[in-house]
Amino acid sequence: MKKSDKRYGVQMSLFEKAEWTADEPVAAGIAVSYAERGQVGEYSTGVKEKKALATNLLEQVIALPNLSRACQRVISNGGSAGIDKMTVKELQIWFGKNWRRLQNELRTGIYKIQPVRTVMIPKPKGGERRLGIPTVKDRLVQQAIQQVLSEIYEPLFSPNSYGFRRGRSAHEAIDELSEYISTGKTYIVDIDMAKFFDEVNHDRLLHRLRQQIGDSKLLRLIHKYLQSGVLIGGMLEQQIKGTPQGSPLSPLLSNIVLDELDKELTHRGHSYVRYADDIVIAVRSQKSAERVEQSVIAYIEGRMKLKVNREKSKIRRPRELNYLGHRFQNNGTPILSKSSEERLKGKIRQITGRNRGRSFEQVKTELRSILRGWLNYFWKAQMKNRLEQIDGWIRRRLRCYRLKQCKRALGIMRFLHKLGIPKTRAWTTATSRKGWWRKSLTPASHEAMNNEWFETQEVYSLSYHYSLLTS
Repeated sequence: MKKSDKRYGVQMSLFEKAEWTADEPVAAGIAVSYAERGQVGEYSTGVKEKKALATNLLEQVIALPNLSRACQRVISNGGSAGIDKMTVKELQIWFGKNWRRLQNELRTGIYKIQPVRTVMIPKPKGGERRLGIPTVKDRLVQQAIQQVLSEIYEPLFSPNSYGFRRGRSAHEAIDELSEYISTGKTYIVDIDMAKFFDEVNHDRLLHRLRQQIGDSKLLRLIHKYLQSGVLIGGMLEQQIKGTPQGSPLSPLLSNIVLDELDKELTHRGHSYVRYADDIVIAVRSQKSAERVEQSVIAYIEGRMKLKVNREKSKIRRPRELNYLGHRFQNNGTPILSKSSEERLKGKIRQITGRNRGRSFEQVKTELRSILRGWLNYFWKAQMKNRLEQIDGWIRRRLRCYRLKQCKRALGIMRFLHKLGIPKTRAWTTATSRKGWWRKSLTPASHEAMNNEWFETQEVYSLSYHYSLLTS
């Protein structure tokens, strides 16, 4: 690590400049946190200059071009209505008639923020997550704030954070972690934040906002959103901490909160990757990993007033890790995690369920949408053989679905015969007392609905499109 005192805009003593890394023992007292150092000299001057530049931000938020762009973004994102029942389709008409009134209410501070409607959604790894649904008008205002604040904060964020950031993706996070592992850092400290969005400390968040924003009106508006309250089972619950997931502003605020941790990890010289609240730190040895795990958890819980799920936070080897749906080989190559494959199969089972009563064309369309989106996310993983097996499993489920659509034995015989199977063999499969799943495995079914038939039906092939993406 360089011994420059301008790296973070703070003046450090010779003692604080002592060169150390995450893989070396640190004497007690040396690991002084970035946040605990005095913000003096060039840094304090810089904050004053940024505050001078960041005044009058509310006027930028409520400017008509910014509000119009925010309105279009909310409409394009879709989503459910809030407690006032206004839909995204109704928002454009409302905005066209009321944008001047909205500007005046925000400028004068009389705009009333509505409580957030909440729903519980299942987590992929079990449990439930509380999702907040603000009204579409509040989503518009929050989106307008987000668009202005992003221009200020994006240049300040760490290059090691990837979630909810313009021009950054999970693919880049996977690439960076893969690079760390390939250099021999094969002990991964996997930090699991316990209900992060529900635990954000409002006072600390507002303190961090004041370091860059000098517009008191905008800060008051953001504070109102933080304290707007949520409706749970028809009861209004006041918010004293947290930023509800589902609001357009929450992702940016979460990055502002966790940027403090990014700066600390960078100062300590750690090789880390953060995607939203998913944080992993790569080191070279078990002892280093244990030391890093203890010190980082202590910093998060002690300094940042957040909670860490100690049961799920563990030191893992690459193949044990499940980061953004990926595992890793010891050379750093990303591979598909078992849980990601099972979640995909669960969706396919729902779409191809034999009792759905949907046309074969609709089933193919739904499958194509799911499979294309899934592959576009996971194509970085090395999984050619796995996808060929999944494709075979999908084809069997579709054979089963198509046979059941024929309903009676006569219909099955005619369908198979039309695809080139002799009547005697087609009758053998049609009159079999085996279940639909067993019938889909008969030679007649395979010959009739072979790979070429699936190509003519334009059934989406994971392995084929994977080869196009990785070639």
